[in-house]
Amino acid sequence: MELNANFDERAVVHSDKEPWVASPMKGVDRRMLDRIGDEVARATTIVRYAPGSAFSAHTHTGGEEYLVLDGVFQDEHGDFPVGTYVRNPPTSSHTPSSASGATIFVKLWQFNMDDRNQVTIGSMAETPQPVRDGVAEIPLFQDARERVRIEVWDANASIADNDHKGFEALVIEGTFVESGEEFAKNSWLRLPAGMPLNAIAGPEGARLWIKSDHLAEAPTAPT
Repeated sequence: MELNANFDERAVVHSDKEPWVASPMKGVDRRMLDRIGDEVARATTIVRYAPGSAFSAHTHTGGEEYLVLDGVFQDEHGDFPVGTYVRNPPTSSHTPSSASGATIFVKLWQFNMDDRNQVTIGSMAETPQPVRDGVAEIPLFQDARERVRIEVWDANASIADNDHKGFEALVIEGTFVESGEEFAKNSWLRLPAGMPLNAIAGPEGARLWIKSDHLAEAPTAPT
């Protein structure tokens, strides 16, 4: 399966307008944003766990990165409420579930295969720090391949980035406009390396999960 698999093109999904698609596990549904592969895939997905649902135990051979958007996500390592950012590196394993229900934004098979950094950050407990006019930031992860953060854009702020090597954003709260298109909660945007970002935050501002500089090399499917 290939979905938004040309990483040289702008890609957009307004996920709240898309239907939920059942996964192989009862009570776990998905909205796919990009994908190369079938059940084992390089994938970016919004996943919804119904109350009491669980996924079978599995190993993340290619790593897993997620942000909890709603509810409380769980596994044998703990409970992860809204705003929790987690990186489970390649070779890690777990048995995910949610007693009360949860929705997560998750990326699979997008790690350096030598990465063994386990990261858990409760972003709701962090105070965004100003980094430039109209923008504050909560750092989540950075290495030679990518930079991940929560950004908070002031109301009506003009946001530009002409030097990135790939840009990806998911709207957590608020709105922004890019290329004449409005992005609201749970909307997702991906720009290829070198395509300028020119956005304007909405009248209430915006809070976004952002990853950049991660598309310098062509993504590949799991092998």
